[in-house]
Amino acid sequence: MIDEPVLFCLHVLGGSARTWRPLAARLGPTVRCVAIDLPGFGDEAHRPGGDVAAMADHVAARIRTEAPPGPWLIAGNSMGAKVALALARRHEDGDPALAGLAGLVLLAGSTPSPEPMAEERRQAMIAWIDADPATRRREAEAFVAANVGAPLAPEDHARTVEDVLRANPQAWKAWLTGGANEDWRARIGTLSTPALVVSGAEDGDLGPEAQAALTLPHLARHRHEVMLGAGHLLPLERPDALAALIRDFLSAPPATTEAPTLTPAFAALMGSDRVNSRLRATLRERMREPDGPFCLDAEERATLEACLDRVLPQDGPGRIDLARRIDARLASGTGDGWRYASLPPDAEAYSRALRSLDAAARAAHGSAFAALDGASRDALLDCAAAGRLPAIPDGLASELMTCWFEELRGEAVRTWLAHPAGLAAIGFTGIGAGGDDADALPGYRLTGLNERESWEAPVLDTVGDVR
Repeated sequence: MIDEPVLFCLHVLGGSARTWRPLAARLGPTVRCVAIDLPGFGDEAHRPGGDVAAMADHVAARIRTEAPPGPWLIAGNSMGAKVALALARRHEDGDPALAGLAGLVLLAGSTPSPEPMAEERRQAMIAWIDADPATRRREAEAFVAANVGAPLAPEDHARTVEDVLRANPQAWKAWLTGGANEDWRARIGTLSTPALVVSGAEDGDLGPEAQAALTLPHLARHRHEVMLGAGHLLPLERPDALAALIRDFLSAPPATTEAPTLTPAFAALMGSDRVNSRLRATLRERMREPDGPFCLDAEERATLEACLDRVLPQDGPGRIDLARRIDARLASGTGDGWRYASLPPDAEAYSRALRSLDAAARAAHGSAFAALDGASRDALLDCAAAGRLPAIPDGLASELMTCWFEELRGEAVRTWLAHPAGLAAIGFTGIGAGGDDADALPGYRLTGLNERESWEAPVLDTVGDVR
């Protein structure tokens, strides 16, 4: 836990330090927020703006004057997040002025790569910023409304519109033509600084799939949260939920990568008009890590994780947490509509089966199942599949372990394939068979063996052999 942390806050395009007032109020005395106006915006609107490096210089100078002697963090919303990533790289490269950086909070962040924005919309945003006052106000109102999942409180909406209107047009255009298009992927590389990444499910360009594909691969230690019903202006839309997430992040920064990533090609397909909005919302929901309730105890969950590592191995970073998802499903009481009549209800069957596996491991090896090497786990799972696992009083009967293990294997594969990262790994493109326009469904043109459309994502070798 970071004592008396300071959170330096960098705003969205067209925003200002005032953007962070609702979040700062919720964090209260436990976290001190220092909101910074970026060049060309807020009280710095007299400046012409600049590229990402120049904005990072501006923020670093402010941090040098206000950083506490202990650790501190940087939060960035959209444009501010790309600046925060640049500062994190400077910190990890040894910049003494940034030595205290201990974490990142990236909200609907602009990606290290050029932002995935349609050029037509970019040009429209550039055009109206220099228009007459009436047009600018009308477009600023529309800009704010389009970037939220639901209308803001009237005072927040009015203040945000005024921030857009007082932005320096030169800085506005500098970001849209320059900073947003800058490619920082090679310079950012992979950061070890712990990061909380939050995306809004209703965010068009920089939503969950863009974060998973374009930002998470640059973060070795991250936690990704998706906020349903929220758009792009997260500090204004969800200050209470964000404050809770930030407190949790401060208490327990992620030690390793927790969330799986998407390939850029699959993320682009998810966001395209080939996918209808209902399916896109469902896929985004499946990217969220379940936060409970759960029903397995700690030892049972560890046994399940160790079992799933053998049933469906996942290589490399960004693994789908199958055990967590299955545990949440068990606690919910939902299922696929059937089970073996000889088995007890799912939650009880899993609990008893996992206890049986662990007891067999301790009897044969003197260690918990989760502590065994792969070959030893495989041998016990082979016994379970064959109905030869020794019975224990509070476990499943030996013959029932065969039924349970069959169920487990099916659930592991279903859970993995339900996640967009699983679909991306096998190159599944069936999600792109139709959009919202029922009269103009795009479909497929190529149907020959091994033929792939130009828009189809390539197959990745990201999962091991399925047991």
